[in-house]
Amino acid sequence: MKLSVLTHSHSIGRGTRRIATNAFMTAAWLGFASFAIGESPQKQKPATDEQITNAVDYKLLTDAALLNCQIFGKTSNGIVTLAGTANHLLAKERAVKLTQTLRGVRGVVDTINLDIPSVPDAELQTNVLSALRYDAATSSYKIQPTVKDGVVTLSGTLHHYCEMQLTEFVVKGVKGVRDLKDNITVKVRNDRSDAQMLAEVKRIIDNDVWLDPNFIATAVKDGIVTLTGAVGSAAQHERASMVVLDAGVKSVNVEGLQIEPWAKSNGQRNETALLRGDAQILQAVKDSFMSDPRVYAFNPNVTVTNAIVTLTGVVDNLKTLRAVGQDAMNTTGVWRVMNLLKVRPAKPMADDVMSQNVSSALLLNPVVDSYDISANARRGVITLTGTVNTYFEKSEAEDIASRANGVVDVKNLLVVNSPSAVHYDTGFHPHWGYQPFFHNRLPYDHTWPYVGDREVKYDIEDAFYWSPWVVRDDITVKVENGIVTLTGKADSWFAYHKATEIAYQGGASQVFNNITLR
Repeated sequence: MKLSVLTHSHSIGRGTRRIATNAFMTAAWLGFASFAIGESPQKQKPATDEQITNAVDYKLLTDAALLNCQIFGKTSNGIVTLAGTANHLLAKERAVKLTQTLRGVRGVVDTINLDIPSVPDAELQTNVLSALRYDAATSSYKIQPTVKDGVVTLSGTLHHYCEMQLTEFVVKGVKGVRDLKDNITVKVRNDRSDAQMLAEVKRIIDNDVWLDPNFIATAVKDGIVTLTGAVGSAAQHERASMVVLDAGVKSVNVEGLQIEPWAKSNGQRNETALLRGDAQILQAVKDSFMSDPRVYAFNPNVTVTNAIVTLTGVVDNLKTLRAVGQDAMNTTGVWRVMNLLKVRPAKPMADDVMSQNVSSALLLNPVVDSYDISANARRGVITLTGTVNTYFEKSEAEDIASRANGVVDVKNLLVVNSPSAVHYDTGFHPHWGYQPFFHNRLPYDHTWPYVGDREVKYDIEDAFYWSPWVVRDDITVKVENGIVTLTGKADSWFAYHKATEIAYQGGASQVFNNITLR
């Protein structure tokens, strides 16, 4: 049993249910929508345990990545206990991450069981090594896995916590892994004073779009960071501790960092006060690259004009190109990113070898291993063909292909059987998922089911209420024939873009975002 939000100092050592769950969604709506619509932040009542449980079950039942799992929640004093079964380790962890994003959730206890086929230990060890060598970022890491009864133990030495987090993510994505034990040693820098560490930690929190520095206080003593204050969700709580560890500190104490829904309230971040000019945004973007193990080995050229970031230069793999763009977009003050980076592999690879590498990697991944996906390479471009159930699986297959050494682009021609399945955002976790490159449906894609303007409006407003990233009462939602228009105020470009994403998830056929920044 695992409690996902720690209250003590810690160190690092297939088919869709959308139609089938309509009855549940209606019942869940009646359970928590009565206070989710139409009340100001000052008058909103705290979410009850029953309402939180309904919101958790709704999200877990409708998420495209969890359609083949049987996971449910039960809430007591804001602590959600997840039970049931998941069909692979990443799905089990995803359920925890999704629950952490909901308003009112103070912590998550993970009692989910894994229902996965057994893989012989020797075979699983070979597969884990293959996955680490396949990924362009981890291929150079000196990590040795051992396996006993499906539990993988990792040993070796790395230079950054973020490298360890990435290693864990790659290993958990191997079919048959039941759990992970980490004996990796991280060489923490010891050449900085507490004052220097404090300055770096504050800069990281200030620059992170997922966090609000106005509500977080930091202190450093003997290399140990203490965070106090408040964050708006369990997701932000976890985000804060993880990004601070990336600063190379000894440990992080989050006992005094409380989870309070009001911490995402009106005026939570004065972005223009934090980053008043392009020069500050430029430095913040460059700083973000230093915390990404896929990026910091490269030196992308960055320019900023009127909050628009332009990236140029050369990297040696497609996943790094996309990670650079994501890091820039996750930086406070950035409005848009123009990613003009080019992929130039360090060592050219024969087409047949590249095709085999990608095909083997797809078969090791528990999300897409059951599908008949063909991967064909030509001059560094991988073409994926076949059929999957959801856009999440389509994007996951592309993400796997993009991590390979030698791949310069991916043509994703996979056909989706259930295009209505929704994939919710877990990008708050720095290195857990690296949010795959998603193929969003086009506004005129009529395979998206239209349920009526009133229902779409309710779903969007309710999602705003439960989201830790936007303030529902600051945004007005208008729906006409499935087309959604958003007006109002947001505290950051990050919240602006999140509002658009949530509107599409709520059933919009097209979104016009007229929200302005404060």
